[in-house]
Formats: sequence, C-alpha cells, structure tokens
Amino acid sequence: MHDHDHCGHDCHHAHGPQHIYIYSPSSAVRDKAAFKRGIARLKALGHEVEVDPDALATHTRFAGDDATRLAAIHRAAASGADVALISRGGYGLTRILPGIQYKQVAKAVARGMKFVGVSDFTAFQSAVLARTGATTWAGPALTADLGVQGEPDDIMLACLDDLLTGHGEGSGWRMNAEKPLPDGRPAVRDIYVKQAQLWGGNLAVLCSLVGTPYFPQVKGGILFLEDVSEHPYRVERMLTQLLHAGVLAQQKAVVLGQFTNYQLAPHDKGFKLQSVVDWLRTQIKAPVLTNLPFGHVPTKVLLPVGAQVSLSVERRDALLYWGHAH
Repeated sequence: MHDHDHCGHDCHHAHGPQHIYIYSPSSAVRDKAAFKRGIARLKALGHEVEVDPDALATHTRFAGDDATRLAAIHRAAASGADVALISRGGYGLTRILPGIQYKQVAKAVARGMKFVGVSDFTAFQSAVLARTGATTWAGPALTADLGVQGEPDDIMLACLDDLLTGHGEGSGWRMNAEKPLPDGRPAVRDIYVKQAQLWGGNLAVLCSLVGTPYFPQVKGGILFLEDVSEHPYRVERMLTQLLHAGVLAQQKAVVLGQFTNYQLAPHDKGFKLQSVVDWLRTQIKAPVLTNLPFGHVPTKVLLPVGAQVSLSVERRDALLYWGHAH
C-alpha cells in the first residue's frame, strides 16, 4: 500500500480518446473563463468534448429552469458519451429528482457511461443508486477542478485518466495520526472489509434525502462523507441525523473525507472537527476513518458510488479497492 493519495492502477493505457459530455444539472455557471479552460484542458488531453446546448443557461441561481436541467440530464444519458461530467455543483438537483428518468440513466450506465460529479451531484448519485442500483462516480467537476488557473491537481488528473482508460482499481491514502481513545483502544484498528457497497458523498445533501425514496437503503456498506463551509457542530448535527435514523449503525465503516472552509469561534472553547470524530467513534461500533482525499479540495480521487469495494487498514494506511468494479 505505498500508493498514498493516489489511484491504484496499472500503467499501460490502451483506450483511445474518450467522448466527454458536459452538462449543468445544478447551479448556473458564473465563471465562464474556468468553463472554457476546463474544456480546453480535456481537449488538450486528447478527448472529444461535447457541450450540452444549455450548459451555460441561467434561471435565477440555476442553470436553466427545472425542465431545462432535466432535459440536460436526459440528453447526457442519451449522448452515447463515455463520461458525463457536470460543469459544477451548487444547488438544484434535489428539486428535480422526481422528474429524472432513472431507467434511461441506468441503461446508459449499463452501456458503459460514467456519470461523474461532486457536491450537489450527491443527490443524483444517491437517487440513481436508490432507484436502480447503478454505479456512478464521485469525482471532479469541470469548472472547479479542470478549469482552475494554473495546473489542475496531478492526483485528480491521474485518477480521472485511470477512469477514462479503464484502469482505475482503487485508492490508497494515509490517515491522520490520532491519540488513542479514552479507554486506551487505538483510534483506528487494522481491518479488512471484503465486498461492501460504497456510497455517500456530500453530508448536507445526503441528510436532505433521509426519509425520501431517493435515499439509498444500504446495509453493510462503506459510507464516505465530505462537506464544505459547515462548522463542526453542524457536521455533528447532521451526523446525529444519520445516527438516529439508524443509518450509521448499519455500515461496516464510515470514511470521512475533507471538511473545509469553516471558521471556529471563541465560543467553541476547544470543540473542533476532531471532537466530532472522537464523539462519532463512541456512537458506532464500525471504524471511523479520516483524511480520505475527497471533498471540496483540489486533490480528489474518483470513487465508484454503488460499487462493491474492499477496504483495508494497516496502521495509518488505508486502501479502498474495486479492481473488480469494471
């Protein structure tokens, strides 16, 4: 497991250029320059990029009204592309979940299409999983990840390349060093979980689906979570929702990604994100792992949402493996 912060893959890339479909199912694209840079970058990597006719549409804060965004999702599914990549996250998917033609999406996935996205896209991914069992990919968005000024993150690019070439087999990373629990047990013990369903994504979006037909009923799964601009107490409050709803007790592991862009207050008096992690470990028997390179950060791996994966932990080294997902 020496492949830290990286995608496990073999090194001969046989696949040719991929057909990538760019569409906007959530918030309107405001940064047109980043949008253009992202497309230019994908083309420079040798791929064929098809842009949805309404990718730059706007309707208040959304990328077009609800009907426009639904049509974009269905055009993406019907495009025959290898990858359907969102322009950005934001907000907008939860309100159109009842209108998505899930059978059409699942058929596209069965034909080999990979739907990729992050953040608000968790709503789409969860709904597709709940309704069809099909696998989608948690990964980059066009503007925030590929459209950056300067060079995009090399690990994110390597993982994307693995997905595009069909060589992605897993992701290894190093967890935070942590003090033992109050009772003296290590914060994380060595484990091996074989063949569990990977699911999750953005914590706030996931919590917004609890009690709806779009929340996956995953038992014995591996739940990964990330969020942005949420104070640790709000993260804890959302985790208590999943805890009290009986969701966390049914998982074999909870994997925490990156929780970023929040500010602690003097009032916290030492309450911080680690306090939330420590608390969570007292609430569930399943291991709580940290530092997965995924979230609203440049370094993000790609994760197959809904796929069967294996998880191993050796001291601080963690590895998620899905070599069998293809």
